[in-house]
Amino acid sequence: NDPRYNKTKTFDPFPFPECLTDESNIGLCNSLSNLGEYLISHRNMAMQKHDFLSITGMYNVLERVRELDAGIGDPLSLAEKDIYDAALIGILKEIHDDIDRATLKAYGWSDLAPALIGKVGATLPSPHKSPEQEAAEEELLSRLVALNVERREEERTGKVRWLRPEYQIPKLGHKVKAETKDMDVTPVITDDAAAWPKDGLDQIKLVRELLARSYAPVQPDTVSASFKGRNTSKRKTRVVDVLETLVATGIVRKTDDSKTYFIAK
Repeated sequence: NDPRYNKTKTFDPFPFPECLTDESNIGLCNSLSNLGEYLISHRNMAMQKHDFLSITGMYNVLERVRELDAGIGDPLSLAEKDIYDAALIGILKEIHDDIDRATLKAYGWSDLAPALIGKVGATLPSPHKSPEQEAAEEELLSRLVALNVERREEERTGKVRWLRPEYQIPKLGHKVKAETKDMDVTPVITDDAAAWPKDGLDQIKLVRELLARSYAPVQPDTVSASFKGRNTSKRKTRVVDVLETLVATGIVRKTDDSKTYFIAK
């Protein structure tokens, strides 16, 4: 029952920031790389100077500092103060906050930063998270899942965002389909497809049901074309209105480019 890291399920399908595969935005990932090296060197240097330090001990104290910043718990014990001073925990905290900030910026999700950065539970599990923080974490997870779905559909069309192209393409490139132009995942209209209803509430219900069944974010035109009957401009406009209504109620979400819609699963 022990949890374990599985590369094929954890690393391989993880949707990394675009800057890792898009040179036009490479500055953000260079910043992340530099911060990562700074973090490793800071920890290694502290442990080489003080043989009583450990990664676990440092992060336990870091989490205690985050709790104290939030007004939670008793002051640091003498043993915790020794670790704080030897490992320069204040600097370690700043490095992690900078990494979190740069990561959110790389994804284009800096709106989540105020609720997440520097909070209790930012580096270790914590029972002291606020409702705002928990909601932001759920939103972050939902965005990662949606981005994973987007990337999966890209790869189905032949577009792969290689992390290490010089290493990966010779080994895996032959498995990738020839890249095609932008494709939308268009549901096939089957014999049991519903007709576009006249009643507004029925329209909202059917659109919501279609998105709940969809395995990828879909465009409004795709939704409109998924029902029987003439796919008129009036229907297309109404579908957009329905989608935006569902977004306003929190049932449906839009991808970052606001072109496709999905229900978080």
